[in-house]
Amino acid sequence: MEFSFNLNRTANASAWRVLPNRWDFVAFPLMIGLIAMAAVGFHETMAPIATLKAQPISLDPANLPEYAMRTTLRMLAAMVASLIFTLVYGTLAAKSRRAGQVLVPILDILQSVPVLGYISFTVTFFLALFPSRVLGAELAAIFAIFTSQAWNMTFSFYQSLRTVPRDLDEVSRGFHLTGWQRFWKLEVPFSMPGLIWNMMMSMSGGWFFVVASEAITVGNNTITLPGVGAYLAQAIAEKNLHAVGWVILAMVVVILAYDQFLFRPLVAWADKFRMENTSSGDAPESWLLDLIRRTRLIHRLLVPMGFLLATLARIPLRVQLPKSLPVVTTISKRSRIGDIVWAAFVIALTVFVVWRVVAYVRTGVTLDEVWHVFVLGLITLFRVLLLIAIASVIWVPLGVLIGLRPAIAEKVQPLAQFLAAFPANLLFPVFVIVIVRFHLNPDIWLSPLIVLGTQWYILFNVIAGASAYPNDYKEAATNFRIRGWQWWKKAMLPGIFPYYITGAITASGGAWNASIVSEFVQWGDTKVVAHGLGSYIAQTTAAGDFPKIILGIAMMSLFVTLFNRVLWRPLYTYAESRLRLD
Repeated sequence: MEFSFNLNRTANASAWRVLPNRWDFVAFPLMIGLIAMAAVGFHETMAPIATLKAQPISLDPANLPEYAMRTTLRMLAAMVASLIFTLVYGTLAAKSRRAGQVLVPILDILQSVPVLGYISFTVTFFLALFPSRVLGAELAAIFAIFTSQAWNMTFSFYQSLRTVPRDLDEVSRGFHLTGWQRFWKLEVPFSMPGLIWNMMMSMSGGWFFVVASEAITVGNNTITLPGVGAYLAQAIAEKNLHAVGWVILAMVVVILAYDQFLFRPLVAWADKFRMENTSSGDAPESWLLDLIRRTRLIHRLLVPMGFLLATLARIPLRVQLPKSLPVVTTISKRSRIGDIVWAAFVIALTVFVVWRVVAYVRTGVTLDEVWHVFVLGLITLFRVLLLIAIASVIWVPLGVLIGLRPAIAEKVQPLAQFLAAFPANLLFPVFVIVIVRFHLNPDIWLSPLIVLGTQWYILFNVIAGASAYPNDYKEAATNFRIRGWQWWKKAMLPGIFPYYITGAITASGGAWNASIVSEFVQWGDTKVVAHGLGSYIAQTTAAGDFPKIILGIAMMSLFVTLFNRVLWRPLYTYAESRLRLD
């Protein structure tokens, strides 16, 4: 009898453990809402493309919730694609010396190509891929957003892989971890804090170009997708300030939702990956993460998934993922021969591509036009340099202040995301009206718009670097009474320098991209144009002049790549060789 009673009590206890608790009833509606939103978005994506013309963009604020949902799903899809690209591309670039010699310069070029440049040549491809469905246009928009997100994340992950502390790497090899296990158990966790902050920055970068991705005009091809960006473009075309105000409100809601439901839980979860010997004073928190941990049924449903992922990470696959290469290596004679052959192949391929591009551009461009575009590139380069310097002076100290205080970072995080996501298009009315009213010089007064695409990369990366700065290093500086300028010079600046360089590189590319929407400003029928390479690309893209579009894109890629090679890459090499936290 007693045995039967124990069995019943055990069975009741087991049944009780799988029943939902009060936290499950709070979390379930959130999950159902997310699933329903994805289902509705997928249904609208598979609709016939004729529905886009049958349902033009309306400035009725009642449509903004649906438009915001469509934009949110596009940016989330682009973020997933960017994360996959980051893990694959960044690993190959950091792990293989020969691949890195090609992939890193290609990444410089990819981030230097403006979003409008990608749209010009991909929208037709995606529309032809799915000619009768909205899916083709959606893929074109997602790819455009992807190009504004992926490069920043990839640079961050690449920088983390190259600066993994040597002692931790040696410990992992002492435990005989395979390349696959070391990648998931050491390298990805080490890169996680910086990667998540750069994911937030990349999401904000996607917002900056959401207008270009949803309201696409290339020559005679015009396509408009329902979304916040298309709504904003229509409001600008109609000079409707009330609609612009509704866009700002919708952006605030969506960015706060992203912060609360995605990034804040990720930041709190990634805090356990901090590489240090002492615990952090104030760990970041997330109500959503705490809610999921308190649920009973949902937590039990998620446990098998976590166990599966952990098991996959522990599989002893013999994947050839060599150790991150040090700056100085001993290269054998056979390796040198292989390098020569590989370099010859790369040079030959580069010459062939350049020859094909030049042959096409010559059909619609003269040498005088090339020289004119080169001068425009110098003008934009001066703007970018000036704004990078100003942004560094302002945001490096503030980024360190925020990053060293998790409580402040938690409060500043949504504000920084909103400011970083604030599209320059929303400021067009103010700048156009003021410049026209007071007859100001557009070459000077349009330049501040580029800051919106520049400063936040530096701020977010510095915050990530300061957040990842080991507490034992900070305590050592305190014990030795290192203060003032000595503290900055000997302790903090060397610790955050690799992160700053990553931010500065992506800030440079972001500034060049921002120049396209900042040097050619329109409010209704009123246009204000500044001299520069960005305005040249914007005007030729609107005209559909493909030889000149390619010339402008190639010139911008040349400027960005050479600037990275001459300045940023040497600093990057110095950071990873002299300023590793070993």
